[in-house]
Amino acid sequence: MLFILLCGALFFGPVVQAGIQPENQTGKAQYADIEAFMDQEMKTQMQKFNIPNAAVTVVANGEVIFSHGYGYADREKEVPVNPEQTLFRMGSTSKLLTWTAVMQLVEQGKLDLEADINTYLDFKMPERLYTQSAREPAAAPITLTHLMSHTAGFEDYPDRIFRLDEQQMLPLADYVRTYMPQRAFPPGEVVAYSNYGTALAGYIVERAAGQLFEDYVEQHIFAPLGMEYSSFRQPLPEQLQPHMARAYRLAQGEYEEGSFEFVPGPAGGMSSSAADMSKFMLAYLPEENGQGGRILHEETIRSMRNQQFTQHPLLSGTAFGFIEGVFNGERTLFHGGSTMLFDTGLYLVPERNFGLFVSYSGGSYLAHLGLFQAFMNHYYTAPPADHPLPPEGTIERSRQYVGEYQQNRRSFTTSERFLSLTMGLIQVQLDKEGYLLVSHAGEVNRFVEIEPGIYLNLREQRTQDYYGGFRTIVFGADPYGNTMLMSDGPMTYSKAPWYASSSFTFLTIIVILLFIIITLIVWSVRAVLGLLRRSKARTPSAKLARAAAGAAIAFGVLTLAILTGVAMNGQIDPVYGLPKAAYGILPSWNSVLDVLPWLQMIIGISMIIFAVMVVRRKYWRMSGRIHYILFTAAAWTLLSLFMYWQLI
Repeated sequence: MLFILLCGALFFGPVVQAGIQPENQTGKAQYADIEAFMDQEMKTQMQKFNIPNAAVTVVANGEVIFSHGYGYADREKEVPVNPEQTLFRMGSTSKLLTWTAVMQLVEQGKLDLEADINTYLDFKMPERLYTQSAREPAAAPITLTHLMSHTAGFEDYPDRIFRLDEQQMLPLADYVRTYMPQRAFPPGEVVAYSNYGTALAGYIVERAAGQLFEDYVEQHIFAPLGMEYSSFRQPLPEQLQPHMARAYRLAQGEYEEGSFEFVPGPAGGMSSSAADMSKFMLAYLPEENGQGGRILHEETIRSMRNQQFTQHPLLSGTAFGFIEGVFNGERTLFHGGSTMLFDTGLYLVPERNFGLFVSYSGGSYLAHLGLFQAFMNHYYTAPPADHPLPPEGTIERSRQYVGEYQQNRRSFTTSERFLSLTMGLIQVQLDKEGYLLVSHAGEVNRFVEIEPGIYLNLREQRTQDYYGGFRTIVFGADPYGNTMLMSDGPMTYSKAPWYASSSFTFLTIIVILLFIIITLIVWSVRAVLGLLRRSKARTPSAKLARAAAGAAIAFGVLTLAILTGVAMNGQIDPVYGLPKAAYGILPSWNSVLDVLPWLQMIIGISMIIFAVMVVRRKYWRMSGRIHYILFTAAAWTLLSLFMYWQLI
């Protein structure tokens, strides 16, 4: 596991001049140029992100006003995308169906949103947080409300989501038991997006309904809404397989095809067409059911659209299943979804009574955000941006927030903890004028203080944040007293101490590796020179000195072997965008390599013993003894890092 973790054209249409439509128009008249606009915008997005196929639908005022496919569902056979029948993988947008199923069972009295979820399970959640001892009281129970708002407090295991082999994907009942995470935060206090939490909610649906999750959704959501080209089954039912869009990604100048991905069903396993998803969107808009059956009471729909949790009143949070956002001043409910091959975005603006859905393969996970933002810019005027100046004293107040912030959606107790150093980091710096420079998702944004601990993003264009607008950030404290950075949507970040920062960790590893490599080179040269002199010394002290040097050499060789394993296992697959190990494909020698850190530990212990002997018996010259002690210290610094990050 150490080696896994140390690594990681049919769309042309008429061009139009984008413009703002009068907001007093209604129905189709307001979006009279929707076809020309969408064709042009999709052409732009597909060229920009090398998207080979896509489907888009827009609903407004109770009807579908636009539905179109782009590119080929099958490039080899030149089968165009059909928005009515071509299926795409939904990824996490599938979660909206899971939460709908939960709320149906709440309406029936079979589930209670505020009850301990242990009431519905045939196994028990951990009673205590991973930081608590047995003497401390058990943590408060987790409820369905916590699961739906991503505040259950679970740690996260990112390498247990995707598989390409059906045999490697566990049935839901086994998945929620086998991959049950530790509880990292008290429920209801810290928002941290959780795939496991949604999978668990799907299992609760199974238990409460007395039938498999896939069966329940087909009977109680797909059938009433007339969603004939949708399924949670993996692999797809035989009659739907010919309609599945083939997934492609541009690799080395050619589009390469990927395989069907297996994902924990309730958390991201749905396949659907754009037309089917338009029916689902209509069910959640004020004039719902214009083209389908009824799946929830109006009161329930309103409650699901209401905010259920936010870390701060100035931040967008989560509704029941939906993520809140503000686009051009309009409150938006949305949910993105990504597999390794497909990306999806579903956006609803209830106050304007419209929704947009897009799904595609092979492009950027941010393309759907770009499409929706372009739609809003075209049809809804953005409010004027506010550009306040830093208030007096801001530099003194802001210094405390400088540092590195790591996602609270991560593992705290397994070797996957190391991934917090490689993904989702936020770096906060302070410039001489008092602005915070916040590095996030590959870009630097400048924030100005508007209240103590509250900062406004001065960037006028939309940022690259996947979960929200990243317009406002608020600093506070997490349950353990660490400074916490909060923003829109279901993600928070806690400030890392200096010794757990990515800069310190990677710099330390690099320095130690260089020291070991240089040492091995120097010792190799000396060994060759010694052979040339044909030294025949065989005294006990000489043998012990050789043993001490041999232990250090063995440690160095093992370190180089680990480095080689990192390079081999960490190579990113050009089609799937992740190392093969992240989706369950491990080399035959991987289990052998996993033993190496333990061998390093044993050798490291012997090196401490030898270091003591080196000093007491005065092996070598003084410079040699100092070098050996430094080598031993470097070795144990490296081992300490491995132990801290749960790699040993």
